[in-house]
Amino acid sequence: MDNDDIKKAQAIRYWQQAYEQQMQKRFADAIALYMKSIELYPTAEAHTYLGWTYSLMGRLEDTIEECHKAIEVDPTFGNPYNDIGAGLIEMGEHDAAVPWLEKAILAPRSESRAFPHVNLARVWEHRCEWEKAIESYKRALYEEPGHQGALVCLKKLRAKQN
Repeated sequence: MDNDDIKKAQAIRYWQQAYEQQMQKRFADAIALYMKSIELYPTAEAHTYLGWTYSLMGRLEDTIEECHKAIEVDPTFGNPYNDIGAGLIEMGEHDAAVPWLEKAILAPRSESRAFPHVNLARVWEHRCEWEKAIESYKRALYEEPGHQGALVCLKKLRAKQN
């Protein structure tokens, strides 16, 4: 193994430890570990997950900033596009979220294609574009058949229409 491989392996270990801390809601520890990972070997995943941690803390501007950094590292990774879109929705900027969510859907690499479809459905619901929302929830369920959020929202939306 060369020096780059060693740095990358250690960065991945820090990233995994950070994720564990994040899941236990130890956000300060998670942030420190994600930053160590990024300092050693920047990855789109570390930037994206650091952004996710910030979003859980309500720091949406920081979330979006980290996701932009993730895209700079690897523009093929779909998660940061989705997270930018989700952050914009939370900030009330529904229209601005659409192109980011569409990029997330089309990205060659993604951990879950269901999430951008669900977030896009949220935009359509906000705009009262019910058919588009239903179609987006259906697409989310096609990507991830048991997605609970999509199932619940689709059921509620259909009930509203009846």
